[in-house]
Amino acid sequence: MIRSMAEVNVKKGLKTALQRIEDACSKRSMEFRDLKPRLVAVSKVKPAELIVEVYEAGQRHFGENYVQELQEKSMHPLILEKCPDIKWHFIGHLQTNKINKVLSIPNLYIIETVHSRKLASQLNNNWPNFGPADSKLKIMVQVNTSGEKEKSGVNPSDVTEITNYVLKECHNLRFEGLMTIGEYGYDYSKGPNPDFLSLIKCRDEVCKRLGLDWKEVELSMGMSNDFDKAIEMGSTNVRVGQLIFGERQYKN
Repeated sequence: MIRSMAEVNVKKGLKTALQRIEDACSKRSMEFRDLKPRLVAVSKVKPAELIVEVYEAGQRHFGENYVQELQEKSMHPLILEKCPDIKWHFIGHLQTNKINKVLSIPNLYIIETVHSRKLASQLNNNWPNFGPADSKLKIMVQVNTSGEKEKSGVNPSDVTEITNYVLKECHNLRFEGLMTIGEYGYDYSKGPNPDFLSLIKCRDEVCKRLGLDWKEVELSMGMSNDFDKAIEMGSTNVRVGQLIFGERQYKN
């Protein structure tokens, strides 16, 4: 996790992201006007110092894809000292053998990537060992809207069933909404993103069949390259990394 201080102006990146969110909100239809989107700053492979800078500029929600990296950052002395109100989103693939590592994260806000009944069940069973008494762990159900084999998530046709399972059987979990990654680099000259349309359809079906208020079921969709479009279509949670933190440099 390397940074070049001269190359990265994270405060400018955050300001740009927030302005684009505001602009996208102004283009929404009236039904979405009361739903203010949440910005999740994705700090993958970025150092603790940059996270602190973004936090001190007012950002509170941060997302990580990898369990080990989330552990290291959440326990980092600098972040523990400087970011007492940080809210961590786990947005990567979660294996059942790493559940306890994620649940032990200080200031864990939500797990956005519940992709099976088995995972939901184990999170439900283990959360009381980690969370405050009588608290519920916030989760989203991840949907594989693009049907790509390398992506996790439930099939759109199974979303209602797993959501119902969480609501009825997982009393230590709080269902917050649906999340998708979607196909990267969609060409918007072809029209609205089909992955976003699919997630909206899933949300509508879940609400219709389970008697939920659609305004209380979040949609986590949209990343650095397309979060404006996602917000216009009703996204309530956008995951933005490179626009804020700059290009990612991975170790060989």
